[in-house]
Amino acid sequence: MKKVIIIGGVAGGMSAATRLRRLSEDTEIIIFEKGPYVSFANCGLPYYVSGEITERDDLLVQTPTSLRARFGLDIRPEQEVVAIDTQKKEITVQHGEQLYQESYDQLLLSPGAKPFVPPIAGLAAAENVFVLRNLPDLDRIMAPLEKDQVQQAVVIGAGFIGLEMAENLAKRGLAVSIIEKAPQLLPPLDEEMAAFVERELLAKGIRVITGQSVAAFEEAGKQIRLEDGSYLASDLTILSVGVQPETSLAQKAGLKLGLRGGILVDENYQTSAPDVYAVGDAIVVKQQITGEDALISLASPANRQGREVADVLAGIPRKNQGSIGTAILRVFDLTAASTGLSERNAVAAGLQPAAIHVSGKDHAGYYPGASQLTLKLVFNPANGKILGAQGIGKKGVDKRIDVLATAIKGGLTIFDLPELEFTYAPPFGSAKDPVNMLGYAAMNLVEGLSQNVQWHQLNEALDQGAILLDVRTPQELAEGGHFQRAVHHIPLHDLRCRLSELAVDQEYIVTCHSGLRSYLAERILKQAGFHVKNLDGGFSLYSTVKPEEINHV
Repeated sequence: MKKVIIIGGVAGGMSAATRLRRLSEDTEIIIFEKGPYVSFANCGLPYYVSGEITERDDLLVQTPTSLRARFGLDIRPEQEVVAIDTQKKEITVQHGEQLYQESYDQLLLSPGAKPFVPPIAGLAAAENVFVLRNLPDLDRIMAPLEKDQVQQAVVIGAGFIGLEMAENLAKRGLAVSIIEKAPQLLPPLDEEMAAFVERELLAKGIRVITGQSVAAFEEAGKQIRLEDGSYLASDLTILSVGVQPETSLAQKAGLKLGLRGGILVDENYQTSAPDVYAVGDAIVVKQQITGEDALISLASPANRQGREVADVLAGIPRKNQGSIGTAILRVFDLTAASTGLSERNAVAAGLQPAAIHVSGKDHAGYYPGASQLTLKLVFNPANGKILGAQGIGKKGVDKRIDVLATAIKGGLTIFDLPELEFTYAPPFGSAKDPVNMLGYAAMNLVEGLSQNVQWHQLNEALDQGAILLDVRTPQELAEGGHFQRAVHHIPLHDLRCRLSELAVDQEYIVTCHSGLRSYLAERILKQAGFHVKNLDGGFSLYSTVKPEEINHV
């Protein structure tokens, strides 16, 4: 009988264990977990802080007892594997004060990732600074909250977990501040898309500080000194500046490591040691779009990897095809999601991408309850390959980003997006879905029907002599504000009869609220012989990312 040992539970380890049992009743499967919980919903932890998830036990997906009963697994919580001898095919386990050895035929490592804790002065003496990765971490955070000892909270780091914690601490009634060293929130998103999230946080009373890092904790963590010398008071601080692979055991065992200390595996998840495999947040994967090494710490890839490695262990051919990185976040009334490469990362990879923004409704605009959403598509203009997408809105963002993630995985191009057929009825969608519209807009660029200017290119274009032509209505200008540098305002409906006001030898950049009417203006003007480009995303996008450049009547 074959003996398989799995180190680490939760997503990757438990998916592997249960799949392997379904494939082989004869295999002895032992799972070691150094913590008390082998299967819990770590993605749900922030929502217990606010009380949105009311019962702590609901975070326990499976218990050792239920796993033993259902799958016949040997579950050993609170037993830490401290050494691996790949020559003897043996591990050393610490259980309390005792050490013992256990042999294996095949070994699977699923140690996950651990919070990155930067070396900040005064951190060791800070009694109110916490990280959140597991249930014991959650319990430590809840202790002062349940005693009503906390009024002001600070979240350091504005990634997904940091923003989830900020939201849930605020919903608990705390005054919350967010500190992010990067110049924007949510670094996986591009700056203009992250600006929507920042606007939502500010509207909900969250203080947002970007471009700053923490220099020191003082007064046992009650005072936080920033690098500019200013101070923040904090009763409770969440340190959420990222994660790093938990690979100390693998390193000690002599396994080859790669990017940021992640475990190197081949396409069958095998490490550099025979019969030793690894999955989850601890391994280096291939970014499926670029083929480059990457660390993608997400639950969905970890679960998939666990299932696939179980197939490999059972003798079923299965290969790791890589990941594209698809994630979603709720921030109060807003949803933010992304898949694939951001425009920034695509540029850094040398892919020379094009980008477009499309605004639309989550369902038919005339049906009650429709809300605005904004989608961004990043693609290769030479061949139409989709490189990434991002979405912001109250509703319907998940559906669109899931579709675009599927399109990337399936190798579809921008030319396929208009051909996608979606279910349609007024309560659910639009006859021309925003994803279809992304395809149309991208094709217009590639086929030369339109040229666009991105929000970050506008000022440079105006400095070089272009004139901004705003085709919104006078009512929109009065209610929504207007560009500081707009020279002409001609409503779209008046444009054809007012062409004489424009100079044929002048370059124009046309804009409207979202970019649709300005595209119509672009087509009118180009066919009349004018030199025209469209401001991608229009006033809505620009005023969100550059509010200081907007005048309000």
